[in-house]
Amino acid sequence: MSKSPITLYLAAPRGFCAGVDRAIKIVEMALAKWGAPVYVRHEIVHNKYVVDELRDKGAIFVEELDNCPDERPVIFSAHGVPKAVPAEAARRNMVYVDATCPLVSKVHIEAQRHHDRGLQMVMIGHDGHPETVGTMGQLPKGEVLLVETVDDVAALEPRDPLQLAFITQTTLSVDDTADIVAALQARFPAIVGPHKEDICYATTNRQEAVKAMAQKTDAMLVIGAPNSSNSKRLVEVGKRAGCHYAQLVQRADDVDWRALEGISSIGITAGASAPEILINEVIDAFRSRFETTLEIVETAQENVEFKVPRVLREPAKAYPSEDN
Repeated sequence: MSKSPITLYLAAPRGFCAGVDRAIKIVEMALAKWGAPVYVRHEIVHNKYVVDELRDKGAIFVEELDNCPDERPVIFSAHGVPKAVPAEAARRNMVYVDATCPLVSKVHIEAQRHHDRGLQMVMIGHDGHPETVGTMGQLPKGEVLLVETVDDVAALEPRDPLQLAFITQTTLSVDDTADIVAALQARFPAIVGPHKEDICYATTNRQEAVKAMAQKTDAMLVIGAPNSSNSKRLVEVGKRAGCHYAQLVQRADDVDWRALEGISSIGITAGASAPEILINEVIDAFRSRFETTLEIVETAQENVEFKVPRVLREPAKAYPSEDN
């Protein structure tokens, strides 16, 4: 029986970003340096496949520092942590390594600088997301006001409307964030913004690739975890760009093949924490069912690389309590 033809449009860039790549490398290097187990506070990145692989190598994932013994190294996830977490680790004389993405750390530094100038912060982000919790935890309670939508802006009650600055979570929808920023600037004309947009290059690039791909496809699959903010945003961006069917899948087993019946062109992309092996798994699943043509939709090239903390590049001797 002959297979039906289908065209797969593969987004470029897609999948791992430099911050995720660095975070995974940090766990692997820590295991190589200190041996198992190494503790990781929160999922190092939001992807079950990645977390399971690292767990098999000897990483133990916990939610809080209280779950970590003093005598074993602990790693903080790529999403960042409140200041109180490394402070507590230092108090306990723990060996710790901070795998916070440098672009998230940039937002932390930015928030601190604004605070030092007497400005109250408005953070555009998702309530409860680890990155939002970590960023808000850089400043004293009450110094960061959270907004998730344009409607939230109208309800803001800042200490002084003339002494405000805003920052954003790095994995948001570029378009949604622009609308919220416009609402903030309309209500608080004196509000200070970041020197450079906080939404990271990888988030922006992946969303732009999805927009370009949406014009060519009948449906779209985004490979990523259900708790991955940037992956969920890719689904939303695809739908908004005109692709009426966009589905988030963790791997090939999650594809709803019935929903794709009769469709001749599918866009495939992946969130910044999804490894290429899962993308190839989905492509292979299509090849087993269809006569498949693969085309690349490239909108940008990425060559960003972040160094791992110095403590992991040094010989295993004395353990500093700071990672840089």
